[in-house]
Amino acid sequence: MGGIDDKETPASGSVVHDDVTSESSCYATDEEDTQINLGPKVSIREHLEKDKDDESLRRWKEQLLGSVDVSQVEEVQEPDVKILSLTIISPDRPDIVLEIPESGNPKAPWFTLKEGSKYSLKFSIKVSNDIVCGLKYTNHVWKTGLKVDNSKEMLGTFSPQAEPYTHVMPEEVTPSGFLARGNYSAKTKFVDDDNKCYLELNYTFDIQKDWGK
Repeated sequence: MGGIDDKETPASGSVVHDDVTSESSCYATDEEDTQINLGPKVSIREHLEKDKDDESLRRWKEQLLGSVDVSQVEEVQEPDVKILSLTIISPDRPDIVLEIPESGNPKAPWFTLKEGSKYSLKFSIKVSNDIVCGLKYTNHVWKTGLKVDNSKEMLGTFSPQAEPYTHVMPEEVTPSGFLARGNYSAKTKFVDDDNKCYLELNYTFDIQKDWGK
């Protein structure tokens, strides 16, 4: 949100889960990359039933799936991913917690950033039903009709669990000066490696001399 150049940020490693998923079973690619045929989808219950007599495999699967209650999992279910909130973290002020509206279109402006300030974004993510592979964040920003920022980050692969995951984005600095101040429009999306979109946000925000109240 704060930069002016196109960029692709590698995964920050701040998602609070263990990266134990096999690359061959859940491998995320950009839309431009060659698509890999991963074969038919297998449900969590089928994963656990296979090789259930192999103690080492059973423990590995339990580590991967965490606290999933298999008795509540149906044979075939698609992963359900909800982005619960967005938090703006800055050393200059208390955290700004923004709830995600069901419509996907927050009231304008959604928030105000202070020019020349360091900040980072923190997402709260709830995953249910099944494993989501290669969850990716993309963000596009425009000012007076011109695209000024295009960013994306691979958030990771997540198994379903009762508690939300937390992901913190790398720190950025808002631009400053007369030309930087004003109103911006943005589109943020969360998609998986099958390009299934779980949330699309269309919103506006301001950059001003001071933080919004």
